[in-house]
Amino acid sequence: MVEEGDIRVVHRGGSRLTFREPVVSRDSRFLLCASGESVRVFGTSTEECIHQLRGHTDLVTGVLLRPSNHLQVYSCSADGTVRLWDFTDGILIKTYVIGCPIYSIYGSSNHDDVIFLVTPRLSDKRSELFQLVAVHLPQSGDQLMETRDVSAVLDDVSINPATIAFGRGGEYIASAQGLQLQVYFFKKQKSYRFFLKEDNKKGSKNTFTCVTCHPKEDCIATGHEDGKIRLWRNFNHKKEYTYSTFHWHHSAVSSLRFTPEGTNLLSGGVESVLVQWRYNQESERDFLPRLGAAITHIAVSPDGSLFCTSHADNKITIIRSCVEVSAVIQGLVKGDRVRTDLVVDPRSKALVLNGKPGHLQFYSLQRDKLLFNLDIVQQEHIHESGLQQFEVVKAAFDSSGNWLATVEERQQEDTELNLKLWAFDEQTQSFVLNTTISAPHEARITAMCFCCAADSRTTMLVSTSKDGHFKAWQQTTAAADPDDEGPSWLCDFVGAYHGLVPDRCCFSADGSLLAVSFQEVVTVWSPASWELLTTLSQPPGAIRDLCFGRLSCSKYLLGTTTKNLLCCWNLLTCSLEWSTAMDVSLLLADPVSENMAAFCCQAGFTDLFVFKPCEPRPLFSHKAVCSGKVTHAVFVPREETQESCEESSQWLNSSQLHFLTHNMDLMTFTTKAEDERLMASSQQLVIDDSVAMTPFHLLLGKHRQEPTEPVSSRSAERTPLLQGSLAIKELLQTPAHVLPATSFLCSMFVESLLVSVTEPREDTQAEEEMESEKEEEDSDEEMEPGTLRPARSGLDSLAVVEHVAPPPTKVQLKELRRVKKLDYSWFSSVLDR
Repeated sequence: MVEEGDIRVVHRGGSRLTFREPVVSRDSRFLLCASGESVRVFGTSTEECIHQLRGHTDLVTGVLLRPSNHLQVYSCSADGTVRLWDFTDGILIKTYVIGCPIYSIYGSSNHDDVIFLVTPRLSDKRSELFQLVAVHLPQSGDQLMETRDVSAVLDDVSINPATIAFGRGGEYIASAQGLQLQVYFFKKQKSYRFFLKEDNKKGSKNTFTCVTCHPKEDCIATGHEDGKIRLWRNFNHKKEYTYSTFHWHHSAVSSLRFTPEGTNLLSGGVESVLVQWRYNQESERDFLPRLGAAITHIAVSPDGSLFCTSHADNKITIIRSCVEVSAVIQGLVKGDRVRTDLVVDPRSKALVLNGKPGHLQFYSLQRDKLLFNLDIVQQEHIHESGLQQFEVVKAAFDSSGNWLATVEERQQEDTELNLKLWAFDEQTQSFVLNTTISAPHEARITAMCFCCAADSRTTMLVSTSKDGHFKAWQQTTAAADPDDEGPSWLCDFVGAYHGLVPDRCCFSADGSLLAVSFQEVVTVWSPASWELLTTLSQPPGAIRDLCFGRLSCSKYLLGTTTKNLLCCWNLLTCSLEWSTAMDVSLLLADPVSENMAAFCCQAGFTDLFVFKPCEPRPLFSHKAVCSGKVTHAVFVPREETQESCEESSQWLNSSQLHFLTHNMDLMTFTTKAEDERLMASSQQLVIDDSVAMTPFHLLLGKHRQEPTEPVSSRSAERTPLLQGSLAIKELLQTPAHVLPATSFLCSMFVESLLVSVTEPREDTQAEEEMESEKEEEDSDEEMEPGTLRPARSGLDSLAVVEHVAPPPTKVQLKELRRVKKLDYSWFSSVLDR
């Protein structure tokens, strides 16, 4: 068995953009946010990802602009390192090794080369006690440095980054946890603690949820679980402190932020409304409603021109001065659960799953960007707890990507079901509703799949239900009637087996067989005649997953049971080939290879086994890929097949395996070689790419990147300057005070750039006229001056003191001679009239 070796589990695509508060650059051109194990840099005007700063080996937990250099940024991670980046170029500058997991990072302008980190009290990830420490970064030319100057500032802090804030540029720091507010003054080396009661008379909760400090005054704003906001003053005296309370949010305040000048206070919560309070005039406030989802973080640009809000649906909204939304950066929408499983669109290779309520989202894993949302339910979603509404529960594509089938249901006394068939529209490049089938079954649909035969003339869909039947839906071809709107769908066959309930169904790779599991029995049908070919049984236990083998393993059918068994049947002999005791939570097949993946749950963790049905030894195994149980995964075919010679990573050459954890984190497997290639591409320093986007760079950079094209034979060629433009280099590098006047050098410099005629072209009409004067031309050629020379090189022209006009060419001399010999006597007769 091949162990994991160089393969590791990483966040690569679909990571949370709102895990931590985003950061806006000083010029408001860039937005930086933690995204899995990297930091992504977006353009605030284009919404495009400009750089992805890779280097951490664990989750990035914080991003901080360096106070002393606005073009550099710090990032901290649970891998125990802090990295310094040049985010405009995407280059890693330094790596500081802290030695313990880091959960957030802070800094201030008053503390040069000092950062503040939240770490566990004990060097253990499972510790529930956290502290705020000050780390003095060593000044050295080494890229990798270990920090030793670490001192504790606060012993008991919250892991939530929103509960810690600096005031007055770093004179003090405020930390809230539970019902306690702690303020630490750096000059006094003293801290004050303030407490609130757990519940007031009205029964509301006073627990602190977020903290922010006024940039110029001694004022601390705190948000609370009951939706109230308190402004604390005189907190430098423990007994004389005061606070004022104002209230608008009906639920917990998730984020607070002052504007750079301190004139306004921004707040947000689950209401999806950004509230702007006037400082010292809290009765006056402005609202920006309908932002789409609950606000989790608020960030303000250093110049105050941009506000950024992070939302619970993995979206960052960029707002200009709390007036209008200027840009939206949408990540993979993550809800409480995924009902549709993970599906891949064969056309765009996009990951398709539940998105916004009633929608399917198409997410590009290659570009790490949301492509579009498809409204399936086509009804307005009402945000009200306890209200049952339609929800998308199933989705499937045919092999060509021309058809999409969806199932939506609403749980009531009688479950309402709708089966919808969507056709791909080439003009809009999206799916258009073609057929709606109301109540396709009498009970909930358990599985659905398309026939994957590529040479099939018609498309077939099979669905299984709790009503004890499976149905085959056939596409009808368009009729010749011009009023007909196109193809439609109808039920072609209804099957059952001894009154048992079908749970799973799947087609073979060539579409010649259909396997349907009825509790403990697997039935194999022929879709051509709907004849029951055979039945397969196994030790007791209902079938949980069912998969056909691919390519050379297409004769095998595999299934997992609720009795923790993995079974493999040989369809040629209709017998059980092998079985093994495994608690498989998910079984799936790679569509472009013989490989199959089995996720097994054991002792609260999930293990992965990759194998071929024809081989007894697994190709790869990985222990504890994540905690909890994995129930959603998919193989995504690669755009370019990799060439890996190592046995442990060959199963990743043609496809990449993605899976969802119980925390709704999208994870994948990567090799060491792939990581090194991505790191090399992100760290590669190219002069043209590292230059800032100034107007001069737009001119010079474009000129540098233009490929040199060969000059056509008919076009004029430039005379090459000797020794690689030595004349121009000498002219540009010579000190200005020793050069002659510019008016004197101009003519010589321009003459050095003149184009010489290597193949002179004669006018066609002139040639015809010259043919009649061959004798005169021959005689004139003897008188032709012998001083004709090609254009002087740049080196010779700079040596000339007096400017000499270039002599006429041979064509010009011939034209002059022809003009001289013309008879103009007729012109005098015209004048006499």
